[in-house]
Amino acid sequence: MAKGKIGVTSENIFPVIKKFLYSEQEIFLRELVSNAVDATEKIKALSRKGEFQGELGDITVRVKTDKENKTITVSDRGIGMTAEEVEQYINQIAFSSAGKFLEEYKDSIDAIIGHFGLGFYSAFMVSEKVEIITKSWKEDEKAVRWICDGSPEYEMSDAEKTDRGTDIILHVAEDSVSYLEDSKIEELLKKYCLFMSVPISNGKVKEWKEDKYIDTDKDKIINDTEPLWTKKPADVKEEDYKAFYKKLYPTTFEEPLFNIHLNVDYPFNLTGILYFPKLRTNLEIQKNKIQLYCNKVFVTDSVEGIVPEFLTLLHGVLDSPDIPLNVSRSYLQSDHNVKKISNHITKKVADKLSDIFKNKRDEFEKKWDDLRLFIQYGMLTDEKFYESAKDFFLYKNIDGKYFTFDEYKNIVKENQTDKDKNTIFLYATDKQDQYSFIEAAKAKGYDVLILDGVFDAHFINSMEQKISEVRFMRVDSDTIDKLIRKEDAPKSTLTDKQKADYSTLFDSQTPKNINKNFTVEFDALGSDSMPVMITQSEFMRRMKDMGKMGGPEASFYNNLPDNLNLVVNENHPLVKSLFDDANQKTAADLEKFDSQIAPLKSDLESLEKLSEGKKYDEIPQEEKDKKDEINKKISEIEGERKKVIENYAGQNKLVKQLIDLALLANNMLKGEDLTKFVKRSVELINK
Repeated sequence: MAKGKIGVTSENIFPVIKKFLYSEQEIFLRELVSNAVDATEKIKALSRKGEFQGELGDITVRVKTDKENKTITVSDRGIGMTAEEVEQYINQIAFSSAGKFLEEYKDSIDAIIGHFGLGFYSAFMVSEKVEIITKSWKEDEKAVRWICDGSPEYEMSDAEKTDRGTDIILHVAEDSVSYLEDSKIEELLKKYCLFMSVPISNGKVKEWKEDKYIDTDKDKIINDTEPLWTKKPADVKEEDYKAFYKKLYPTTFEEPLFNIHLNVDYPFNLTGILYFPKLRTNLEIQKNKIQLYCNKVFVTDSVEGIVPEFLTLLHGVLDSPDIPLNVSRSYLQSDHNVKKISNHITKKVADKLSDIFKNKRDEFEKKWDDLRLFIQYGMLTDEKFYESAKDFFLYKNIDGKYFTFDEYKNIVKENQTDKDKNTIFLYATDKQDQYSFIEAAKAKGYDVLILDGVFDAHFINSMEQKISEVRFMRVDSDTIDKLIRKEDAPKSTLTDKQKADYSTLFDSQTPKNINKNFTVEFDALGSDSMPVMITQSEFMRRMKDMGKMGGPEASFYNNLPDNLNLVVNENHPLVKSLFDDANQKTAADLEKFDSQIAPLKSDLESLEKLSEGKKYDEIPQEEKDKKDEINKKISEIEGERKKVIENYAGQNKLVKQLIDLALLANNMLKGEDLTKFVKRSVELINK
């Protein structure tokens, strides 16, 4: 038996590994199995070259747990190691480099992790002692046994092993005994080793016999050594792609829309299969569904560093040896290869979508509602993808017909261009809630799009910035004549004083128990238009919609109440009769207050003339006090005058009825207010 000291500057490497690599502890099994697979691939290569003349035999890599002895053993029948190779690869390379980096990067945990590198000695993350028993494929070489407890001390001796290959025996530490569970080992093997190129077994296949499960003689192989993405696309059938998708995502019941098979060998190596899942309009975005492999070894499912953000919505597998990996944290580091691969994947995705659109448009339209969220996200976040996607992005109208941007613009341009030469794309977000506004638009011969997606507010904002002479307007953001203004607006016949009084009339009866502010406006609409309508500024509503998605606008706009316009159609017969009745019943009282206000305003004007040309400090205090006194009296009288109008509005059921009709048309009348409306309707009908 030989004893030695590993060349490290640290007194004890074991605590160092525990401290800096604990968060990725489970990576040890991936590294040990990967080493075993590599050793097996090497003996296969030597056999092909004729350098190894013996029988390959069973080359299965086996992982076994022994709860009683608290060990995990990873065994292979690969090339094995000689005593000299153990000395070179285990004693000199591994720990000495660890010590060097520990000293060099002692002030930076990330740097230590980034350069430390896992491998064989990742075993110390879960072990209090690690044992190697190995025999080289070379003839006349003795088997070697190596033991280390994580300190710089190790023991090496001859071993009794007749077959080639290596056994790594982990004597599991007390704080890592959970890894002795077969279920845990199987979970990790399926996560990290599911597609490695050599068969990997974890125990034996069990069968139910005599009321219990018993082991059979058949190895339980957990991996697929020839995964689908390694095959040529021409050799793969559609059902194969679907079956592989189920294998990757066994808990997913819906089939993907379609897939892209990547097979690139220049200027970089990249293989893989990307699937388009169905994405709902309520933003069921499931990221971390693309699995990244390096030569069929699982690395991570966080691929933000290799694909653009919007492509993380896809599912599937990417495999490339050309991506630099920080193995210890399974984290992608950026370099020029990453950008090339990212651009290539984006192009392939855009080309696939474009090809389906051009050659199978019917199929493309059928899948559009599930694709739209993904494509919109890409157009909003990736300019290169936008340039390709703008030609196959589809707009759907309320009748369920699909159009490209250019197709739709050509269809509506003649009828939906306003006096300023802007083509207006009218849209609705809810066909039921905005039904009356949609019908008003259709009555004018206008077409209406349906834009009910979570990204639509951001999307139309972006489109308006990229294109000229096209504007998007929601059908309920204004009266139909103002949405697409064909000529200058007809002038109101109401005086400013009448508008002020009638504003009070309606404003006093707007609901005060909801988080909405109403501004009364008057519009000279046709007599066949609704008497009262509720609209919301396109700008404000858009800002609030975008705020719901987060971003800089969110905190400000989300906290604001909805600002709505209560548009009164002054030409409607019901409104005209209401105004006439109000004038008749309030005129005497209002004139009395007006006669009191008139002389006060005259006195105020006289005082204002005395102050003309003077700075505030030059005006005598007596004049200032007089002005304040007059303004106070005017305010008090106007308050009393306003009460007259409010009292009238409260007694005239038609005012509240017209407002409630507008609220009802916008799905904003609920609960007690809706019940009162129904009762009031019955009362008015019975009159």
